[in-house]
Amino acid sequence: MKRKRILAAIAAAAVLGTSGCGIPQKNTDEYKVAMVTDTGGVNDQAFNQLAWEGLQQFSEETGAAVSYIESKQASDYVTNMDRATDGFNDLVWGTGFAMADPIATISRLNPDISFALIDNEVPDSPFNVTSVVFRAEEPSFVVGYIAGRTTQTNKVGYVGAVKTDTSNQFEYGYSAGVAWAAKEMGKEIEIFVQMTESYADAAKAKAVANKMYSSGCDVIFHAAGGAGYGVIEAAKEWDKFVIGVDKDQSYLAPDNVLTSALKKVNVAISLVSKMAMDGEEIGGKTLSYGLKEECVGIPSENPNLDPAIYEDAMKIMEQIQNGEIIPPKTPEQYEEFLREGGL
Repeated sequence: MKRKRILAAIAAAAVLGTSGCGIPQKNTDEYKVAMVTDTGGVNDQAFNQLAWEGLQQFSEETGAAVSYIESKQASDYVTNMDRATDGFNDLVWGTGFAMADPIATISRLNPDISFALIDNEVPDSPFNVTSVVFRAEEPSFVVGYIAGRTTQTNKVGYVGAVKTDTSNQFEYGYSAGVAWAAKEMGKEIEIFVQMTESYADAAKAKAVANKMYSSGCDVIFHAAGGAGYGVIEAAKEWDKFVIGVDKDQSYLAPDNVLTSALKKVNVAISLVSKMAMDGEEIGGKTLSYGLKEECVGIPSENPNLDPAIYEDAMKIMEQIQNGEIIPPKTPEQYEEFLREGGL
């Protein structure tokens, strides 16, 4: 796509200055991609960081120029998306479910620019917007099964951030996995669930986790973005297990991270950016990625996990891949899953 490039060198420098990071632009005709983070920031050790790693990988493989703009608060989203369109970018990514409405607004004002949203669908998707979603209920079911098989107290927890359709995938997928393990072992397992109402408030997440651990939980799964640091810190202090999210978070607490529910945002962003660069007609579409596409899963190395439980978890993954198990992602699907499975 060719668009008017006035004072391109100055504009490119401006984009790098506002983003705080990026690969220097080599010429005015190269393909350029910008990313706008949610409030978790680009160094959240989870979703946003993975997205940026994916763009960097895409840049290394194609020579495209990439940059990012961090959002400090939700009110920055529309402004930052608009700023990204001023940088002569060919493709602009929004990271996280909350970017749906800002992208819907800005994309309609910029029909000559391609946009993509990771982890949600843009309502009434315009022709120049690609939505990328993950079947997060699939790895969540697997780690729920692992939690259910691992707990010694028969009490496990789930700490989320904000209640959304996306967060429901994690919560109900996880809860269903726990229920599956409980039935397999012939016992009842209590699940504690609480939201932090923030993707950045690690102190609140830690307080929530502390309460769960003090109530007897010995495994907690967090899907709270940067706030999840607090859950991991609580796990270390209580010397209990925590399950990470999005990326392998074992390095944050080598003795306490049981496993992680991987959402390979980096793989998806690199893949879709390449599709857009190659001119594939993906605008106006929603692309769904899960276990079959190898865009979700759990780490291959889990030092704190019983090898026998890991092997059984791999069998669960195979059953999900071939459709024998369909993890729920909504409250209604969860209730139906329990009824139909006799759980």
